[in-house]
Amino acid sequence: MRARISFLTSLLFTLPLVFLALFYFYPLAGILAFSFFGNGVLDLSGFQEILVDPYYRHVLWFTTWQAGVSTILTLVAALPAAYLFARFQFRGQTLVRALTTLPFLMPTIVVAPAFIALFGPRGILPVQLVGTIWIIFLAHIFYNYTIVFRIVSTAWANLDPQLGNAARMLGANRARVFFEITLPLLMPALLAASLLVFIFDFTSFGVILILGGARLATLEVEIYRTAANLFDLPLAAALSLAQIFFTLLLILGYTKLQARLAVTMRVRPQHITKRALKTFGEKMFVAVNIALMLIFLLAPLVVLILQSLQTAQGIGLQNYILLNENARGSATFIPPTDAIRNSLLFGGVTVALAVTLGLCAAYAITRAQRGGGWFDALFLLPLATSAVTLGFGYIVAFSRPPFDFRAAVWLVPVAHTLVALPLVIRSIVPLLRQIKPNVREAAAMLGANPTRVFREIDLPIVMRAVIVGAVFAFIVSLGEFGATTLIARPEWATIPLAIYRLLGQPGLTNYGQALALSTILMLVSAVAIVLMERVRIGESAEF
Repeated sequence: MRARISFLTSLLFTLPLVFLALFYFYPLAGILAFSFFGNGVLDLSGFQEILVDPYYRHVLWFTTWQAGVSTILTLVAALPAAYLFARFQFRGQTLVRALTTLPFLMPTIVVAPAFIALFGPRGILPVQLVGTIWIIFLAHIFYNYTIVFRIVSTAWANLDPQLGNAARMLGANRARVFFEITLPLLMPALLAASLLVFIFDFTSFGVILILGGARLATLEVEIYRTAANLFDLPLAAALSLAQIFFTLLLILGYTKLQARLAVTMRVRPQHITKRALKTFGEKMFVAVNIALMLIFLLAPLVVLILQSLQTAQGIGLQNYILLNENARGSATFIPPTDAIRNSLLFGGVTVALAVTLGLCAAYAITRAQRGGGWFDALFLLPLATSAVTLGFGYIVAFSRPPFDFRAAVWLVPVAHTLVALPLVIRSIVPLLRQIKPNVREAAAMLGANPTRVFREIDLPIVMRAVIVGAVFAFIVSLGEFGATTLIARPEWATIPLAIYRLLGQPGLTNYGQALALSTILMLVSAVAIVLMERVRIGESAEF
């Protein structure tokens, strides 16, 4: 029996491992080889240019600087809400928490048009921020607010309030209690949230490309510009390798800091640590914070919808009706409705691939007697790699034999699957680990083979997690922008690519079509998020 399980586990590992080796490690190895041997001999000119040219030093400095400032501003913006959700119980708390998740799960290509609708030349606010660093900061806070809010509020809610009460009885004021007791206990959560936000801001692409422009180029944008516009592949490879290096340093630094700063603490259930609002001051504090939070997080999305209905003749659906037209009349510029069709097609293929591979990987991880944790970490690696770097790796690795796939249409959903696969696995693994081994053993003793055990015992238990993973994969595929910009053929453009191209063209028709497409993408993503929240079982999934 054990030999059969071991064989089955090995078989299940084979498919996702082969997928990861071919479509993740092989492209990264291609970047590494191209960085040093682009012309067949050792060539360090790309790295020399990065070190010598002041422009690239500025790009690296600006990438790090804007990510650091964006992270600090996000922490400052989200900590008040994290506190009130951690310490107070009030009506509508669950709904508000769910609404804060909406911006983070929105595709990045939707965030940019939403802020253009607010702060752009045709925006409803009298402040022109497009092309400035301030709109980058606002977009990053908007996009990553919920990371800090959720991670820190959950950790804060589990802290025992008696620790602070005891300190105050001994004469400590509120400030001293916070800095000497609460803050050290929250430090691991603050570091985890800060690291995630910093990595997202460090590798930010769509937001900076559309809102910032060439003057505010980051390392991610420069990789895209160097590869797609300048066709300087050796330099793009060197920039990609530099980004991978800095990302790995961030992860290693976080691991060491977490080990040094982790503090043993008494964790209490949240229904004990939270209390009802009592004083008028507390009620006003909660009301003002929630109002500001919802206005900031939802206003851009609401304005996006309203602006998409604006036409030269007034309010109407003209922008949506024009989605079936190719305004430029170009053979390489498809109608927006074709982009919708392409995105739905790629999304369906991505869901099928990600769920199949994710189930195999999750099942093998939980059944492996040795090495399960190592393989678990292995499948999370794509989360630490930027999509633009991944797309560039596909250009380098799949443009020559034996894997000449550069013109293959199916490479787009494969790239989407690679980005979505870690989310699918982390949705399924926790529930699989909750299944007791003796249940499977009893079924096997009654004559059920491993396939029947999986079909009749495991699958019904994890079906909701599978649906959550499928929704994750669908949302990721719909909104994926970085890798798709580099590998998608013009006739197979997706919704994000169509939005980007329309925003880059003059005229009210193109702008209106871009807003209409963005609104459609936002609403479809919102429906998918609502479905995911309805089928999710508590907090069983890790994402």
